[in-house]
Amino acid sequence: MTPEQYCLQKTRGAGSSFYYAFVFLPPEQRRAMMALYAFCREVDDIADQVSDRQIAVSKLEFWQQELHRCFAGQPRHPVGRELNRAREHFSIDEELFREIIDGMLMDINRQPVLKQADLSLYCYRVAGAVGLLSIEIFGYRNRQSRMFATHLGEALQLTNILRDIREDALIGRIYLPQEDRIRFNVRDQDFRERSCSPALKELIQYYTDRAEEKYRQALELLPAEDRASLRPSLLMAAIYHAQLGRIRDNDYDVMTRSAHISPLRKLWIAARMWRREKRAEASPRPIRLDF
Repeated sequence: MTPEQYCLQKTRGAGSSFYYAFVFLPPEQRRAMMALYAFCREVDDIADQVSDRQIAVSKLEFWQQELHRCFAGQPRHPVGRELNRAREHFSIDEELFREIIDGMLMDINRQPVLKQADLSLYCYRVAGAVGLLSIEIFGYRNRQSRMFATHLGEALQLTNILRDIREDALIGRIYLPQEDRIRFNVRDQDFRERSCSPALKELIQYYTDRAEEKYRQALELLPAEDRASLRPSLLMAAIYHAQLGRIRDNDYDVMTRSAHISPLRKLWIAARMWRREKRAEASPRPIRLDF
């Protein structure tokens, strides 16, 4: 198996919304995005699947070393080899990859989320940094697009957190800040119950509104001259926004009702969003994420 095939298999096998966002890209950009996503999958799997903390930290240390080798032009792992190729074509920053690993370490170390600043830092590391790397591959001209990428990253990660609340709590992770859990009278045990308490629903609604606001801010920050090149980010936004809408439709009950959408639905949203944005090139119109 070639490094390219390895990354493709890693990306397809994960069933992520990211895959549907960059299937429309030209080959070189798509290959670089596959490498980026495969890296994210590798380190995320360590944080999610390796229960022994010391082993997990050791595995992440391997990726720290592989990044050093990669950016020195001497990668060993298939993903590292594809990232080495990507860095030769695009201005991707090694430090942003290290931010992603730091986000995984927050999970492995069970770092408590006490305040919204803690949640924002986590979202930046595991999603905002990925957004900043992605736009280097997609291409942009206006530096304001970097703010678009970080705001959108936070919106996407908040959607992930809300969608997967119970699953995360069952493995000891609660991402909604303690200060807000106290304010809404939500106990840690509420995140592990099989029913959604009224207090938890209120907290979920509050963070659903917060995520919605982050989507709105991101779209407002997207410079007009970069709208076409950053279209894959908008496809991703539309798919995740649909999951946020599912949470609302389910009356904020994330404990007994799934906010996941099917692969076919993701592909349909991506294709419709792509066509909508292509039409906007000839006749500019406001960006809409609703489907």
